[in-house]
Amino acid sequence: MAPRGRGRYVFRRLIGKATHMETSFGFRTVPVEEKQGLVNRVFDTVASRYDVMNDAMSGGLHRVWKDAMVSWLGAPRRPARPFNVVDVAGGTGDIAFRIARGIEQNGAITVCDINTEMLIEGTKRDAKRIRPTTPCRFVTANAEEMPLPTGSQDVYTIAFGIRNVTRRQKALDEAFRVLKRGGRFMCLEFSHVDIPVMDKIYDRYSFAMIPRMGQLIAGDGEPYRYLVESIRTFPNPGRFAAEIEKAGFSQVQVRKFTGGVAAIHSAFKI
Repeated sequence: MAPRGRGRYVFRRLIGKATHMETSFGFRTVPVEEKQGLVNRVFDTVASRYDVMNDAMSGGLHRVWKDAMVSWLGAPRRPARPFNVVDVAGGTGDIAFRIARGIEQNGAITVCDINTEMLIEGTKRDAKRIRPTTPCRFVTANAEEMPLPTGSQDVYTIAFGIRNVTRRQKALDEAFRVLKRGGRFMCLEFSHVDIPVMDKIYDRYSFAMIPRMGQLIAGDGEPYRYLVESIRTFPNPGRFAAEIEKAGFSQVQVRKFTGGVAAIHSAFKI
């Protein structure tokens, strides 16, 4: 049973229609209609240890990257009108809580994730926030079918989640739909290391060490083998920027971190 918390939590399922197309699940090719179930099982397994594993895998760097994303966003501290943010695939609240800390009034954040186990972890963390000025509500929803009105959001953020979406272009189209004119899209995602030698070291570390860490810390290495593979099949920053533009966004900018291990894409709905 999902926790009720302070009455702000709405858990719903919005699943896309099945098709006969195929997509990638790590290095495997699977029918489109099967991918979401496979991804769900990955995150059901890792939800309770997700943040601990992020620290272990990145040596704490994921916190630096997330802070950089929120700093670049620069949400207004005291907006004169309601300022609406949707954080997608943000179940544990890491990005949402960072943004919320910087808004003192008129802020509202919706955390969407297709995985209820991840959202449960987020609601537990939300209950520990001390006198929050900006509320966060948690909604189970598919990034491809957002339960939000068209043109309702000032900001759309997604961190380390877009590569797990079944139909990435559809999710980007949906991000464009829910944003207001002038609204901002920001995506933090693992990327492609572009420094010679470092790329080989990173590959060895990823494939040899991360699944072992998953086994030791989370009790299962296979979900982390998928996560490592999914990073390698994700498009490079230039190709992903083109996908963002295809959805209708303008002023696409990219900032790379740690030699290309991660990258932030920023864009606007003009």
